[in-house]
Amino acid sequence: MASLRGEPVTGVLIDTCGWVAVVDARINIDLALEQQLGPIEIKVTQSVLNELQGVEEKESRNMLLGLLNERSELVSGEGQHTDDELLNLAIANKWPVLTVDKHLKARLHDANASVIEVHGSKMLRFIE
Repeated sequence: MASLRGEPVTGVLIDTCGWVAVVDARINIDLALEQQLGPIEIKVTQSVLNELQGVEEKESRNMLLGLLNERSELVSGEGQHTDDELLNLAIANKWPVLTVDKHLKARLHDANASVIEVHGSKMLRFIE
């Protein structure tokens, strides 16, 4: 896959566990992604928003859903499971996926799709 550094990135997909990790690490998502990739647009699926709402309700914690809704574009793709939908969108649009899910990262790697993960306590890392 061609390097995304220096090229405009049209979107970064957010996975549920990736967003939880960003919130837990108190990472400024806009700044951290821009430092890694340049100008970006955050993309989120309804299934990810539903999962995050469930986490927020179940664990009685603020998942910053207002911020995510304000900063992101709602997109939809094919697939019955959230990970399938994210994988298909990542492949079709060449969008990296922000996730810490090992299984999803392996599937994305196998499909030659890019991953962004929370690395250390306060950093994001782009993996092509």
